[in-house]
Amino acid sequence: MGPLAGITIIEIAGIGPAPFAAMSLADMGAEVIRVERPGGGLFSDQQTNPKLDVLNRGKRCICVDLKQPEGVATVLRLIEQADGLLEGNRPGVMERLGLGPDVCLQRNPRLVYGRMTGWGQEGPMAKEVGHDLNYVALSGALHGMGRAGEKPAIPLNLVGDFGGGGIFLAYGLVCALLEAKTSGQGQVVDAAMIDGVANLMSSSFAANQVGFWSDERGTNVLDSGAHFYEVYETGDGKYITIGSIEPQFYAALLERLGDEAAGLENQWDMAAWPALKEKLSDIFKRKTRDEWDAFFDGADICYAPVLSMAEVRHHPHHQERGTFIDDGDVWQPTPAPRFSRTPGAISRPPARNGEHSRDILAQFGFSEDDINNSLASGAVVQAE
Repeated sequence: MGPLAGITIIEIAGIGPAPFAAMSLADMGAEVIRVERPGGGLFSDQQTNPKLDVLNRGKRCICVDLKQPEGVATVLRLIEQADGLLEGNRPGVMERLGLGPDVCLQRNPRLVYGRMTGWGQEGPMAKEVGHDLNYVALSGALHGMGRAGEKPAIPLNLVGDFGGGGIFLAYGLVCALLEAKTSGQGQVVDAAMIDGVANLMSSSFAANQVGFWSDERGTNVLDSGAHFYEVYETGDGKYITIGSIEPQFYAALLERLGDEAAGLENQWDMAAWPALKEKLSDIFKRKTRDEWDAFFDGADICYAPVLSMAEVRHHPHHQERGTFIDDGDVWQPTPAPRFSRTPGAISRPPARNGEHSRDILAQFGFSEDDINNSLASGAVVQAE
């Protein structure tokens, strides 16, 4: 069932953070209806195995031609009965389609209208194109990622698209849905990735202002400057991580290393950090990653091996917790976070484009004649 059971969300199909937000809501029990264009989007229904379209798991899909007035009218009828809508188009696109927030909220005053963009709905850059890397750069986060003397390191698209984007959109929608239950009124949620990433940087901005965090990349505690918070190569060319920030964890690291730790005692001598890092680098190359796993087993030092994507689901901790679901065909992360009484679940695999078109129209009160006429005109498409 999940904690969001009984909530209906209309998703105007897109790419990246908005589908991720909708997936997160579906994982938590919301009924998410994905409105896809004829032919599908950039990534939908194009894989050898459609089940790998995991951002669309748990959703039903209706295929609608929004270039036809009848298609727009169809979506508006769905919106009338929905609790929320989310979209990830550039500012002005939904308005040009006739599905902007003013129109939708007039049809359904309780609707929560979620908007996912990179730059936000207004501002001098609002209508410019961009991607995760650009938003992370303008938010001040990218500058601090990487090693001293090197260019900033690209953090996949986790920080902008999914962290500062999709998760903030889902969070904003749930907050507004909760408020609407009290007020009876919907509203627009402007989820801009630059805002979300800046929010994620709150503690770093504060640390910079008090002089604890330098703008010089790779010289700080959490950015590879410190020898006790670092990624180290092992003897077999793999990697491990050490995060012994607190004094008790650092002491435990030195105790476990024994005689080899001689000279590492002064943890916070920042001038010595490069030399101490070299010493630890030499030590960690003396064993393989798996040998260090065994060596540090049970030690309170904040340690973990660096696992590849192919390895991660096989780790014993993930296996016991069920962090990943593996049906023998596709493996993927299980819904998160976890709930003690109303756990989330993956209710269905990713749908083919238009797989549920007829069923959705019937559910929302369209007559059989209306359904047949919409399918005949091409305003709505049912998957074969």
